[in-house]
Amino acid sequence: MDVLIHLFVGLHIIGIAALLGGFLTQMKAMGRGAARFTPAMLHGALTMLVTGAVLVGLNQAEDHSVDNIKIGVKLAVLIVILGLVYVKRDDEKVDKPLFGLVGLLTVANIFIAVLWT
Repeated sequence: MDVLIHLFVGLHIIGIAALLGGFLTQMKAMGRGAARFTPAMLHGALTMLVTGAVLVGLNQAEDHSVDNIKIGVKLAVLIVILGLVYVKRDDEKVDKPLFGLVGLLTVANIFIAVLWT
């Protein structure tokens, strides 16, 4: 079961890399006001949602302790990110503050995962 958990942790990290990587590749375009949400950002957020839910289930099945408040906060942040990216995915350009918010929330989600113990 540990191998399965580690596999999903790796997939979860790939999801966050796709979301953050998509944001970082659009930083130059954001400066020009032409940034857009890429398909990689949407797929990364969806990957994080699915793998995160699976990880919670696998950890609870193994009787590992799960901090439900932390998971709830991370889920709420991810749902906001996913909602923004999904709604604006077809727009040719996204407003700077909205695009920056997605990047900020993504980084916040990473720090919540790492620093909240």
